[in-house]
Amino acid sequence: MEYRRFGRLDWKASALGFGCMRLPTVGGDHSHIDEPLATRMIYYAIDHGVNYIDTAYPYHGGNSERFLGKVLKGSYRDRIRLATKLPCWLIAERGDFDRYFNEQLERLQTDHIDFYLLHSLHANTWHKVRDLGVLEWAEEARRSGRIGHLGFSFHDRYEVFKEIVDAYEGWDFCQIQYNYMDVDNQAGMQGLRYAASKGLAVVVMEPLLGGRLANPPAAVQAVWDSAPRKRSAVEWALQWLWNQPEVSVVLSGMSAMEHVVENVACAERSGVGTLGAEEIALVDRARAAYLGLRPIPCTGCEYCLPCPNGLGIPSLLDMLNSVALYGDIEGGRRRYGHMPEGERAGACQECRQCEDLCPQQIPISEWMGRIHRVFGEGHPLEEVLSGR
Repeated sequence: MEYRRFGRLDWKASALGFGCMRLPTVGGDHSHIDEPLATRMIYYAIDHGVNYIDTAYPYHGGNSERFLGKVLKGSYRDRIRLATKLPCWLIAERGDFDRYFNEQLERLQTDHIDFYLLHSLHANTWHKVRDLGVLEWAEEARRSGRIGHLGFSFHDRYEVFKEIVDAYEGWDFCQIQYNYMDVDNQAGMQGLRYAASKGLAVVVMEPLLGGRLANPPAAVQAVWDSAPRKRSAVEWALQWLWNQPEVSVVLSGMSAMEHVVENVACAERSGVGTLGAEEIALVDRARAAYLGLRPIPCTGCEYCLPCPNGLGIPSLLDMLNSVALYGDIEGGRRRYGHMPEGERAGACQECRQCEDLCPQQIPISEWMGRIHRVFGEGHPLEEVLSGR
C-alpha cells in the first residue's frame, strides 16, 4: 500500500480509503447490509494496508455505523483511523450536537472519533451550524479527546468552499467530490489546491462519480483503448487522482469483493508523478469524449437566471445531460419527482426570456418540454432526443 501525508498532520493515510456508504446489501434493501460479505471486504482492505475508514450517520439507514462498531471491535480498531460525520441538516438546536455525537459513539462502540466531519456543508447548513456554535462545541470535544481532528464534507460552489475554509483556522481536513469530470464542479481542482495550500488534508469522494465512470460508453472506451499502457477505466480515474500531490486519500464506496481487490491493487501502483504528460492528456481526451455526448451545449454560465417562473434552468439541463452521458435514467426520474412541481421543467411558461440571454443560443423552452417528457412522463430518452 502507498501512503500519503495527511495535510499538516504527522500521519500518513493509505492512498485508498474505504467508504462505507455502498456496502453490499441483501434483498434490495439498502438498510440491510450483507454483514458476512462486508466484513470480509473490510478485513481484506485493512489487512492489505487500508488505514482510513469513512462512514456517516445516515449511511445504510444508520446501519453503516452500527456494522462498523461490531466489525472493528478488538485489534482492527487500533489499525485504522475512523471518520464519521455530523448530520448538519438534522441540527435544530445546540443540544443536538451532543445528542447525535453521543449516539454515534454508541453505534460505533468507541469512546472517540479520529476524524469528525460536518457533513455535506453548503451555504445554508454551514451558516446554520456555525451560528449555533458548532466550532466552539467541536473545540471542546477535541480538548476532551472525544474528537481527534475536525473537518467538513462539501457540496456547493467554490466561493462557498473558500468561505468555509477561511472561516476557521482549526480545520484539519476537508472532503470534496472530485474526479476527472468534476474539475470545475463544486470545489473542483481550484478548491483542492486552495485547501492544500492552507495545510488541510483533502479527502476525495466520488472518484468514479458513483460508479458512472467505471463502464464508459464506446466513445470514451476508445480513448482508453488507444493508450500504449492498458488500464481499466476504473484505474485511469483513480491514478489521475493519485497523480496529484494535493490529494491525501481517495475514498471508494466498494460494494463487492472484486472492487476491493482491484482498488487495493491500483493503490499499490499509485503515486505522484505516476502518469506522464501524454497520459494526463489522454484523460483530458476522455473528458472531452464524455462532454461530446451532451445533447445540450450548456456551460452553466447562469446567464439564463433568474427564471421569472422559478425554474433552476441550468440544473434541469444538466439533469438531462448527465443521463445522456452516464445513464441512470431512473435515478434522474426519482430526483425530478422529488422536486416541487413548480420547479420542474413542466412548469415552463415558454416566455423565452432565458433564450434571449443564453450565450449558447440554446432553445431552452423546447428543452424544458423534452426534459419533462423524459423525467416527468416517462418517455424513452432516445425517442425524446431524436425529436419523436
